[in-house]
Amino acid sequence: MHPAAGPGALLLGALGVVFGDIGTSPLYALQTVVRSDGLPINEASMYGVISLIVWSVTIIVSIKYVSVIMRADNEGEGGIMALIALVQGAKLRGRMAKVALVALGIFGAALFYGDGMITPAISVLSAVEGLKVASPALTSFVLPIALAVLTLLFVIQRFGTHAVGRLFGPVMAIWFAILALAGLAEVVREPGILRALSPTYGIQFFIDHGAVSFLTLGAVVLAVTGAEALYADMGHFGWLSIRKAWFFFVFPALTLNYLGQAALVLNSPEAIENPFFLLMPEWSRLPMVLLATVATVVASQAVISGAFSVTRQAVQLGFLPRLRIRHTSSAEGQVYVPAINWLLYVAVVALVVGFGSSEGLASAYGIAVTGTLAIDTVLFFVVVRTIWGKPMWIVVLGAAAFLLVDLSFFVANLPKITHGGWFPLALALVVFTLLTTWQRGSALVTARRAQTEGKLSDFVEDVRTIEPPVFRAPGTAVCLTSSVGGMPLALKENVEHNHVVHEAVVVVSVQTLRIPHVHPDDRVVVDDLGYRDDGIMHVLARFGFQDEHNVPGALRLAVEKGLEVPIEIAEATYFVSRITIVRGNAPGMSGWRKQLFLAMANTSTNPVDVFCLPEHRIVTIGSYVDF
Repeated sequence: MHPAAGPGALLLGALGVVFGDIGTSPLYALQTVVRSDGLPINEASMYGVISLIVWSVTIIVSIKYVSVIMRADNEGEGGIMALIALVQGAKLRGRMAKVALVALGIFGAALFYGDGMITPAISVLSAVEGLKVASPALTSFVLPIALAVLTLLFVIQRFGTHAVGRLFGPVMAIWFAILALAGLAEVVREPGILRALSPTYGIQFFIDHGAVSFLTLGAVVLAVTGAEALYADMGHFGWLSIRKAWFFFVFPALTLNYLGQAALVLNSPEAIENPFFLLMPEWSRLPMVLLATVATVVASQAVISGAFSVTRQAVQLGFLPRLRIRHTSSAEGQVYVPAINWLLYVAVVALVVGFGSSEGLASAYGIAVTGTLAIDTVLFFVVVRTIWGKPMWIVVLGAAAFLLVDLSFFVANLPKITHGGWFPLALALVVFTLLTTWQRGSALVTARRAQTEGKLSDFVEDVRTIEPPVFRAPGTAVCLTSSVGGMPLALKENVEHNHVVHEAVVVVSVQTLRIPHVHPDDRVVVDDLGYRDDGIMHVLARFGFQDEHNVPGALRLAVEKGLEVPIEIAEATYFVSRITIVRGNAPGMSGWRKQLFLAMANTSTNPVDVFCLPEHRIVTIGSYVDF
């Protein structure tokens, strides 16, 4: 599930992958909060803002995610797709309730992709903009440098999360140490700022500033970005490593830095132009631009690797077509999805060029983050009630408390819609449409294909009674079928056209369960289909949604369990059905969505790659299905 390494290595790796997003929020969070709302620079307002930031991070990240929601893992895997899988397996009253909750979860996953696009853009831009402070003459180079850094970031994704974590782990350890030391130095000069840790200042801020204080939350949310990515990346390093790194290292460093920035602004109000870099000694600002740029690359890594995890789970759960997914290490869950990587890259470049500055991007940030926070809360408490069996009063109180915070942030971000916030919402609607269209279209095509294929049991009987008898060719044929008990179209077409059946026929059904991993002992179920003398047998290969679908490996396990006739896996011929999907007049889906489904189907990866079949032993037989 995560790398077989010692606790220290896991902590360092987690620093290099999981905490980059939230760890670079000090670059722009406080600056955006104060500048966007025109708040007066005085003790009351600064104490109130810092209190809001610190307690927002405490409630949303420390309590909600790290202490509570991350306990709702699906066999160690986290993220909104894992919550969807748990909800799908829950016992709910009424089918429509489950459909609505799954749809809500899918929309949350769609919002997460929006976060995955904005985070790299705003993080890298905010770091490179430090050049304006360190050396104003370099201002014109900000955009080209940011684009070059982002290009490098997406190029190195192919080397995998584990390699990136090992590379960036030490860098982020240095980053958080500097955040803590720089903040501590200013706190020592202005110890009164520690009073801002009291929640009473945040409450008083709301009383004094009315509607403006509520809108301030729209910028305060920048301090908690990365919470969902932290949850989605849980399968890479484990809950315990993430929890230790957060409470003993990351959280204290962030708190000290925010306190230090606020103390600096109180003493020097002009520092609000860029309090993060002005917090550093003048001689260190240019080196800090370089370190901050690397750190923001790590911030981007957190959401990119989270997007890979969510994509893989979406494919395995049937919300996306089969995509090319590469395992980047021996550790489960560490994958690279080329298509998603380059789509994200194109979108990020468009955002950087289109918005031009981190301040502009900040207006688009928040909607996606807060929407996902609220949806996670709803799905989590459904799990608490239906799977964990907790009393209703606990569920109601817990959900109400978290949703009060989540929805307050979400509503506070609604005014941003006209200033760029429309982008993540529009993107989420597009992704939601794609995910639901593929899910619905797949169900219709599977049903139509089952009608065309017929039953495997009928085929077995026909082979025994057909006259004249079919020719039993020497060797082993492995035929994949789309459903348990279904007849493989490739096998059916071979018999109808060639009147041939191999001496040994293994029909394989691949089943993806709603758990991340299936133990090898439970991987295969062997069935002789009622006769032990005809050489026709069925193997059900079961995989978790985070497992590699290795069919030859499953067959080797089936041989160990015992088949009715001995077979040589290395010498087997694999018959693959190449199904052409044709738009028909079947009800259940509108015409434009059928066209969209067909377009998505054309992007599907070759099943030879998906099921790890040996390319030199493949026979492909074509057929078509209309829907």
